[in-house]
Amino acid sequence: MTLLVLGLSGPVLATGPAHAAGPDIGRPADAPLRAAFDAAAQRYDVPRDLLVALGYAETRLDGHGGQPSASNGYGIMHLTSNPQVRTLDEAATLTRLDRQTLRTDPAANVTGAAAVLRSYADRAGLTAAQRADIDHWYGPIVRYGGANGPALDRLYADTVYDLLASGLTAPGTGLAVQARPVTPERGELAGVAAPGTGDVGTMSTDYGPAAWVPASTSNYTVSSRPSSYRINYIVIHVTQGSYSSAINWFQNPAAQVSAHYTFRSSDGAVTQSVREKDIAWHAGNWTYNTQSIGIEHEGYVDNPAWFTDTMYRASAALTRTLADRYGIPKDRTRIIGHNQVPGATHTDPGPNWNWNYYMQLVTGSGSTTGTGTVNTEGSSLNVRSGPGTGYSIVGSVADGAVVTIYCQTTGTTVTGTYGTSNIWDRIGTGRYISDAYVLTGHDGFIPGGPRC
Repeated sequence: MTLLVLGLSGPVLATGPAHAAGPDIGRPADAPLRAAFDAAAQRYDVPRDLLVALGYAETRLDGHGGQPSASNGYGIMHLTSNPQVRTLDEAATLTRLDRQTLRTDPAANVTGAAAVLRSYADRAGLTAAQRADIDHWYGPIVRYGGANGPALDRLYADTVYDLLASGLTAPGTGLAVQARPVTPERGELAGVAAPGTGDVGTMSTDYGPAAWVPASTSNYTVSSRPSSYRINYIVIHVTQGSYSSAINWFQNPAAQVSAHYTFRSSDGAVTQSVREKDIAWHAGNWTYNTQSIGIEHEGYVDNPAWFTDTMYRASAALTRTLADRYGIPKDRTRIIGHNQVPGATHTDPGPNWNWNYYMQLVTGSGSTTGTGTVNTEGSSLNVRSGPGTGYSIVGSVADGAVVTIYCQTTGTTVTGTYGTSNIWDRIGTGRYISDAYVLTGHDGFIPGGPRC
């Protein structure tokens, strides 16, 4: 057995040396973004935590270097300009900031979103007392999302309020939202079922676990596959946006794009937008469109945090079902990324997509979990709610304990018993420990093991 030489930014022991420098919540380098949210919330009388939760739902507070999402949204607040959603244009009018600044400057982006939300609150007739109650902002949040219909309206706004209920921490930003009880004023949406929820709703007739939210008929071609075209490929995509925004974009007649299925990062929920018999416009190559099923995954290609173990498993279950149904070989010649389609101009799913793990799940080969032994030389090891020292402590494991590692990811760097490492091991739902204190028998990531 080899010792792990992996890491984090200082030990995460419940007792022992202090943390070394790392992206912990509250460090001075994090102050500008915190200050931007505080200032925008105060200026426009919008609840600060609501703004943070909205940005996290849209982008996980990652501006992606000013590059647009698939639906032409920009910045950490996803200010958007397309034929259906014009929050970027509204922000420019309300703040008198130019569009380039709103697209690329984080503080301006937050300010623009706050201005737009306040304008929606005013149009909804919210009084000062109602603005102080976060539950009254459900309607303005719905309007900010600009969804196509009640089911997606409910999905979009519920995502924000679910984050308020559960709380969140965004390492490297200095931002956190404490969990709280929420009872949003949903109004006429109270009786509407959101896609992918446990409520009664329209489900897919092609794939049992999927909700059904059809794309605009302007965005796909009606067909009679597999009799009209043999289905030979499954194409893996990344949305470059949120789950709800991708499904909503497929419903926009101006999009001229669609996919058969879309998966959510947090829980692996799936929505179908185009019937398998029909031709979705996803590959950028007509021949491949006619012969393939397109599967989108919530996230951005440059941020591996979106590619959760739950989403990998849920997506692989669908891919395995499709391969069996249509006789598609379960290999990388027929299960391909968008970037492998001839003539493709897209790079998704990108270098952070773990093809080895995904194909193991599809084929049922290889180990999908690992084990490790905690070695802290006598102290208890902190269990964090996420992969980093900036996340809250949610428990501890004893020295010498054997843990099941469900997946591994990267986070802040820690120096521990086995050296310095930025690898974190997920040992349960929302439970992570530093791999610098865990003996797995391997240097680096567990070979063939799952990535979170």
